Amino acid sequence: MTAVLFTCAGQRVDIVSAFGRAGATTVAADLDPLAPALYHAHHRALVPRVDDPGYVAALAALVAEHDIRLVVPLTDLDQAIVSAARDDLAPALVLAPPPEVCRTMGDKYLAHSFFEAHGISSPRSWLPADVPADARYPLLVKVREGFGSRHIYRADDPEQLAFYLRATPVDSMVQERCLGEEFSIDVFCDTRGRCLNAIPRSMIQSKGGESIKGESLQDRELIDHGARVAETIGIVGPANVQCFREPDGSLPVTDVNPRFGGAFPLPLAAGSRYPQHALALARGEMPEPRLGEFRAGVVMTRFFSDLCLVPDGNGGFVPFAEELPDPVAVEPGEA
Repeated sequence: MTAVLFTCAGQRVDIVSAFGRAGATTVAADLDPLAPALYHAHHRALVPRVDDPGYVAALAALVAEHDIRLVVPLTDLDQAIVSAARDDLAPALVLAPPPEVCRTMGDKYLAHSFFEAHGISSPRSWLPADVPADARYPLLVKVREGFGSRHIYRADDPEQLAFYLRATPVDSMVQERCLGEEFSIDVFCDTRGRCLNAIPRSMIQSKGGESIKGESLQDRELIDHGARVAETIGIVGPANVQCFREPDGSLPVTDVNPRFGGAFPLPLAAGSRYPQHALALARGEMPEPRLGEFRAGVVMTRFFSDLCLVPDGNGGFVPFAEELPDPVAVEPGEA
């Protein structure tokens, strides 16, 4: 069985569990002892903060201890760090693109500049001091480095734009708002950058930047677009391409997140086999591309779940699995 280390495991129970079902031995690492994904893995470990000088060494120790063959960063927090440390984490394969790709895609303005330079449609975007007089309102003030739709503001006129640029506490950019329908495309590429599959989905409902409801779509234009964008960027492993279909037929890309997307369960249910592809790469295999081979019409609707823990007596926690007996029925008049 291939051992897989998930960094910044957090709440990504869906991903850790999917790899376990695919036959992996799962090892989840996080700073927070209450991170739910820790308790859905075969092994769990607490590690320092991602900006701690000992962070990579702690991951390397887990690679050696568990004979890890695949490292999967699950958030933007440490992706570039883990990617840059691939030699320290050998012989495990780091499922992430080169660090410069992670950094470029992590900075929304640098990503926009990359898209324009490589012939990928992208909404008109500027640094705050460069917004032209002919910019089409409404405009969006967007954080350059961030996730979860934090620090995004809509400005309907120049006065509002000036207000939000003064008020926002983060380094921002300004972008024209797209007019068409938004889509996400979940892609997966091999270690040579070939796109193995691209699965578009509708954005029926989103909350906090994450898809809550969506449907897999057999849309050849979006499939080919997602594959081309991924291969142009140099994606290795998973990525989520976010784009709009505009009234003029263009498909401007707003974001590319080079990791498993928040709506991972939908492409998984549609037949992506992305965990199996990742394990194959860790074994040195090269799966053949299967663009467009998935089930369309799969609808995802997400909900909250929970995990209850109890102290383990050693300063940690274990899942609380004891079931209470069913309440005894009381007949009328017996109370």
